Amino acid sequence: MLITEMTVPGAYRVEPEPLTDARGCFYESVRAGALLAATGWDLEIRQVNYSVSRRGVLRGIHGTTVPPGQAKFITCVRGRALDIVVDIRAGSPTFGHYDLTYQSPETGTAVYLPDGFGHAFLALTDDTCMCYLCSTEYVPGTMIEIDALDPDLALPWNLTGPPVRSAKDAAAPTLAQAAAAGLLPTYEQCPSRPLPPRRAITIPEGSPE
Repeated sequence: MLITEMTVPGAYRVEPEPLTDARGCFYESVRAGALLAATGWDLEIRQVNYSVSRRGVLRGIHGTTVPPGQAKFITCVRGRALDIVVDIRAGSPTFGHYDLTYQSPETGTAVYLPDGFGHAFLALTDDTCMCYLCSTEYVPGTMIEIDALDPDLALPWNLTGPPVRSAKDAAAPTLAQAAAAGLLPTYEQCPSRPLPPRRAITIPEGSPE
């Protein structure tokens, strides 16, 4: 598989390399060792979610407070979706920047998002099904909602009409409003790559501290 960092540092796009024969194809969606080597993050799966949406449904932007945080590995297993990742880490050099990925079962392309990123997608076909591998279980009250139609973000949804959204998503604050209200994780809480472990320092007996 090909794992590349997005234009938003810290988020990754994962493109499988299918093996095809007369039966069809086979590919690895994710391999823990490869993901760890490319990103520095070790994804432990604690919950798996699916969403099914009809064409024109817009979900997001969704994130998670830190703590507890929640890394996500997201694929489209049916239909087709325009997937957008937004940096919501307050104080990040790329705060408010985004990157987009077209997802479908035919390509198998996935996105991997550690803590500090908002996620949204637009269903481009009826019966679009998205799969989310999550590093933590859902904790009520920890979800962050940002308006996916925030004019300052100006995300390129290329809508031809009003999208179908939940009442909560439609009422979500803009990114600037969420930042002003202190709702967002910080860049220090969510570095682009894992912080190296602190080395234990042993002070010889009798030495001054």
